[in-house]
Amino acid sequence: MTTAPVSRTRQRLRVHTRRAIGDDLLGRLPSPTGALSWVRDGAGLVGWGEAARFEVSGPDRFAAADRWWREFTADLDVDDEVAHPGTGPVAFVSMAFADSPGRSVLVVPEVVVGRRDGRTWLTTIGDVAPREIAPVRGPARIRYADGELPVTAYREAVREAVARMRAGELDKVVLAHDLLAVADREIDHRFVLDGLARRYPDCWVYAVDGLVGATPELLLRRSGRVVDSRVLAGTTWPRDGVPDDELAAALLTSAKDREEHGYAVASLVDALRPFCSSLSVDGPSVLRLPNVSHLSSDVIGELRGAPSLLALGAAVHPTAAVGGTPRAAATRLIGELEGVDRGRYAGPVGWVDGAGDGELGIALRCARVRGRTARLFAGCGLVAESDPDTEVREAHAKMRPFRDALEGR
Repeated sequence: MTTAPVSRTRQRLRVHTRRAIGDDLLGRLPSPTGALSWVRDGAGLVGWGEAARFEVSGPDRFAAADRWWREFTADLDVDDEVAHPGTGPVAFVSMAFADSPGRSVLVVPEVVVGRRDGRTWLTTIGDVAPREIAPVRGPARIRYADGELPVTAYREAVREAVARMRAGELDKVVLAHDLLAVADREIDHRFVLDGLARRYPDCWVYAVDGLVGATPELLLRRSGRVVDSRVLAGTTWPRDGVPDDELAAALLTSAKDREEHGYAVASLVDALRPFCSSLSVDGPSVLRLPNVSHLSSDVIGELRGAPSLLALGAAVHPTAAVGGTPRAAATRLIGELEGVDRGRYAGPVGWVDGAGDGELGIALRCARVRGRTARLFAGCGLVAESDPDTEVREAHAKMRPFRDALEGR
């Protein structure tokens, strides 16, 4: 495990949360890069600046991040006039998918603006200088190129995975591939976030340390003694001449998709059960998005004791929704067949507050943005009945949200 130095933690920092006005969270972000976001349908958190940062890698990354966050918040001088989930000190979280390679990061912004249940608040950490909001600019031209695992290689990886499952090596695995987008100017994170938020209001639109996307999948939400999750697995997408209701009905009755979904729900429930005095599952139903529809189930539990959000995240990640079943065999196969560093794609992303509450989604429908380049990722859950050509089309549909937002469609 390696950790990077933490900035500005030697002196006792003052955290001040006060009520604010306004409802356009994304419109508050001042700079083209460095945006921090967790917003769904106008509610959530945005942040900018950097009061502190923690970086970590390795199999103990969740425990190390949790320990650092507890120590950091214990040494703060907090004045919270709102006392609401997400007020006071907040860290934006983005964890690596794999134990190795991959780098996880917690970023504590200098400024956080939040909105929930009709309330808006402003949190500052330390001495913060005001910033002007720079104009938002989209790229004029985008050029696409193969990533480290292009479509042809991805199709063959899916074919090999299906053969392994039919041979009885495992039950489910999730494989992904990447695509490069190169813009004619530095990509403005705010332009992409705004496009994602307008097109996908039912998704959590996020940005942490250059990972930008919109996820429909809530891995975990912890609020006091209650933990809940929205599990997605099993997918269809629009087809010419086929009504949406017909597609949804076919998805609900698809043996292949219900099998895939069942593995995802079971893996989450099994991982949460030791922490909960009760657990319930509601679903599956169909969640309809503009580009795809998913089988969706809601899981809710009452916690036993007080495990933090990051401790719970360590227990459940990776679920079968992004890894596979059995977990260890699927993770090994992902490394073998993909042969690329996922980085923080398909890892937990979200926020945690000083009480250990917060929300973690799964970093899907996203890209790692650096300068003029964005590396897009999309993956599909595979079972023994999966068809390689169908999975390639599904992955293409899952890349559409980021591509549309980047191109300003």
